[in-house]
Amino acid sequence: MATGRTHRPATRSRGIPEATVARLPLYLRALTALSERSVPTVSSEELAAAAGVNSAKLRKDFSYLGSYGTRGVGYDVEYLVYQISRELGLTQDWPVVIVGIGNLGAALANYGGFASRGFRVAALIDADPAMAGKPVAGIAVQHTDELEKIITDNGVSIGVIATPAGAAQQVCDRLVAAGVTSILNFAPTVLSVPEGVDVRKVDLSIELQILAFHEQRKAGEEASSQDAAQPVTPPVRPAPADDSDRKGPDGDVPAVMPA
Repeated sequence: MATGRTHRPATRSRGIPEATVARLPLYLRALTALSERSVPTVSSEELAAAAGVNSAKLRKDFSYLGSYGTRGVGYDVEYLVYQISRELGLTQDWPVVIVGIGNLGAALANYGGFASRGFRVAALIDADPAMAGKPVAGIAVQHTDELEKIITDNGVSIGVIATPAGAAQQVCDRLVAAGVTSILNFAPTVLSVPEGVDVRKVDLSIELQILAFHEQRKAGEEASSQDAAQPVTPPVRPAPADDSDRKGPDGDVPAVMPA
């Protein structure tokens, strides 16, 4: 059993590197925003800035798709949306099950972006008998006893785990045994899966901890900058004694004794 993400070859079909595949959703999000504003074409520099990558990397990524743009014009936005959607498999409908309908699971069920991006929530599943039949986002929650049947009946290959950490591995095992080959894991634990199953982990606490690290570093840099900006005042040293100003007991300058 492998732990965490399953090891896969460095490239997928058509020779597209995994790193490029991971950036395609970023490009698609930026392109979709342009499309919604009826922008017909976009330069590599503009699209790269919107996606948060450099333009040279973007052009290299698009070369794997067979898109090179037109000099002086840029890339056709609608065509790229279609091309990337097709490459990501978003031109078909993907049924998804969400297991664990607590606060997070219910929030995911209510997320309106699934349908517009090629995903359909086929079922909501929870182990609490009191949840059975309760509608969430217009879908009746079903008990985990029915998990295998739900997956088979709906042809589900993608599962979302939003259970507590202690239940996640057992749920994962059942999903895989029922035919699910891709899992999005929100539970704060690392899942073990067999070869051929992809797991993507979303850990909100880890993301917050990373942000805390950057905030601490920024605070340290700001403090150092403030210290460096403070003017340095040299220490005041007493003036050297001048024998000519010294007075004797009766007010006279003491005589200089011969050597």
